[in-house]
Amino acid sequence: MALPLPDVQAGSPEIKINLTRVGVRNVKKLVEVARAGGKRPVILISDFHIFVDLPSDIKGANLSRNFEAMYEVLEEAISTPIYEVEELCSEVAKRVLLLHEYASTAEVGMKSEYMLKRRTPVMKISCQEPATIFAEARAFRTPNKGVRIKKIIGAEIVGITACPCAQELMKEKVAAELAKMGITKKDMDTFLNTVPMATHNQRGRGIISIEVEDDVKVPMERIMRIIERSMSAKTYEILKRPDEAELVETAHKKPMFVEDCVREMAKRVVETFNKLPDDSIINIKQINEESIHQHDAVAERVASIGELRRELKGSNAKMKAGVA
Repeated sequence: MALPLPDVQAGSPEIKINLTRVGVRNVKKLVEVARAGGKRPVILISDFHIFVDLPSDIKGANLSRNFEAMYEVLEEAISTPIYEVEELCSEVAKRVLLLHEYASTAEVGMKSEYMLKRRTPVMKISCQEPATIFAEARAFRTPNKGVRIKKIIGAEIVGITACPCAQELMKEKVAAELAKMGITKKDMDTFLNTVPMATHNQRGRGIISIEVEDDVKVPMERIMRIIERSMSAKTYEILKRPDEAELVETAHKKPMFVEDCVREMAKRVVETFNKLPDDSIINIKQINEESIHQHDAVAERVASIGELRRELKGSNAKMKAGVA
């Protein structure tokens, strides 16, 4: 009769120290996300990470249980549609925590490439633009032996920004040249207010993540829409000449600093998610890859949506007082 194999992982370690996170990362899985209205499902190639905490008296985590929980949920998703990626992470996190009876926390995250469908501004040519979507769920054991879930939903989208500072310098230069040509002040102002001046551009990356309790719904599409609209212009895979001219003009009519993008996103988050609880955590970040420098410009804001609401309310009150 064969002897049972020893469970080395369940043994006691020589150095008894708690570990915050033990698990796996770079786990590639195919995820099918259902869409309402009978539309074709979205297929995502996703990169997962799964972690649990490890108490000081356990030598190693049973990592196969992480895969067991993930496969169970993905198999069930075939017959029971999943509509939100954070829903998938939440369910896996719950099961991981139940399987690792020694753990007090479990963390599951995924990152996927998502294709945005667009039409060019003038010729209306269909094209696709890649975006990154991500979700994370953290499961905690509660004193009454239940499980509490905190989840994060977010997206990263590339766009274009036009520098306001350089544009103002070019405006002054053009005004001086027009004055030398004898153009009247009235005609000069009309021209400068009609034709946007040249400036340097950046490829910007806007990132928003929102942390909420498990029962709160945050539509991913709204997050992506906010990021897209908070830069000078969108990017397009295909651009015919009329489209390119329109895109350049659009970007230069809406010049934005990296700080402007973050503030614009914050304002739109507050306006769009007006029913989110005040303690929902908002992380907003903009990274602009400079065209005339080799460095990147970065701006970020992390706050509860309640804090942002109060700041915007105070800012609006000051503006009204100033006008009055």
